[in-house]
Amino acid sequence: MKKSLIILTAFLSLSLVGRAGEGLSQISFRGAWIATVANIDWPSAEAVGNTEKQQKEMIWILDSLHAIGINAIIFQVRPTADALYYSEYEPVSHWLTGKQGEWKRPHPTSPQGEETDFQIPWDPLQWTIEQAHQRNMEVHVWLNPYRVNLAQTDTSVISANHVWRRHRDWFWEYNKQWYFDPGLDVTREWICTIVQDIITRYDVQAIHMDDYFYPYPNGKKPLPDAKTFAKYPRGFKDIKEWRRNNVNMAIQEISATIRECRTDVEFGISPFGVWRNASVDSTGSATTAGITNYDDLYADIRLWIQKGWIDYVLPQLYWEIGKKAADYEILAHWWANEVRGTNCKLYIGMAPYRLVESRKSKVESGKANPWATGNEIKRQMELNRTIPEISGECFYSTRPLLRNPRGVCDSIKATYLPSTDSDDEPIVLPWE
Repeated sequence: MKKSLIILTAFLSLSLVGRAGEGLSQISFRGAWIATVANIDWPSAEAVGNTEKQQKEMIWILDSLHAIGINAIIFQVRPTADALYYSEYEPVSHWLTGKQGEWKRPHPTSPQGEETDFQIPWDPLQWTIEQAHQRNMEVHVWLNPYRVNLAQTDTSVISANHVWRRHRDWFWEYNKQWYFDPGLDVTREWICTIVQDIITRYDVQAIHMDDYFYPYPNGKKPLPDAKTFAKYPRGFKDIKEWRRNNVNMAIQEISATIRECRTDVEFGISPFGVWRNASVDSTGSATTAGITNYDDLYADIRLWIQKGWIDYVLPQLYWEIGKKAADYEILAHWWANEVRGTNCKLYIGMAPYRLVESRKSKVESGKANPWATGNEIKRQMELNRTIPEISGECFYSTRPLLRNPRGVCDSIKATYLPSTDSDDEPIVLPWE
């Protein structure tokens, strides 16, 4: 039997949100990721290609998030070098329409029946921005810089007008996925063009990127970039240092692009939760993570913080307090230390998707799964408030969050909106 989400159905007034915010200690950013890749959060598979259903789902999502005190969405608008907004550079996403293709604005007098698959009668990003701002919610647009497709979606979905078909030499393949080659100047130029296009046309509050820079390693399978390294070494002899420099240059140039175009737009990164383990670097965290940003994804987040290239860092701390290999509490303090004395804000990425109802689920050494035996998110929110450097929280992702596993939405609302009436009517999201 599905558990209904207990939330408020009516909007909370802005004055009420302001009063509640006064009791939130240092937590000012209260966000949720809305993932579009593979239709994780929006639109649902049933709503692909259906504007009316898509809009109804987004309204319901925004109302639901707003009702529990969320004041920002991180909206994925470029999951695989495609677009969920009107773009002259990249095709409409098949996660939106069912098929990639060229964006065509409909003629204002065209009857509904004459629209083609790609003459969509709305701009999803512009419309969502308007709806979010009406609810006093920020919109951070989430871009994936290098990825062209998912391993489970073959290249047949890539449209004829995609840059991948026109400039195959800009890309390489790894683990059944295609990526922009980070070692090429044209890659950085292309990404900066996309960023500039978005921030000059849309009223967004931030450009956001997650943990997907160089791909996660597939065992000992090497990355196919030896030829690029040999051709454009830029003075580097160590290919790993060269890879890190490729990403460093991209982050620096994206940052400069944003600041040259608009001073009111921030640049945020949500990295994998571990920069480096202390076993390989004494300044790393007391963790034993099998993958790290610095050594495996070639993302030197620490440098970006120190150089002031990013405005906020939002590490994905998707483990429980007390986790042996990667303890949430240890990592929260480690990241707090990294931003201390800098201008970079620290928000924490949290994982309500891991909360489950079953008490039978077990983890290592036969111990009861903390995600199934208690509200781990509530524990983490309480810990966050003891660390002054943490000024925000963000939840991955919207769809599992709003299923309210283990009453997490009730806990969030009670924390963010303590003065509101808890006597709410149950509702179920439209895809449930």
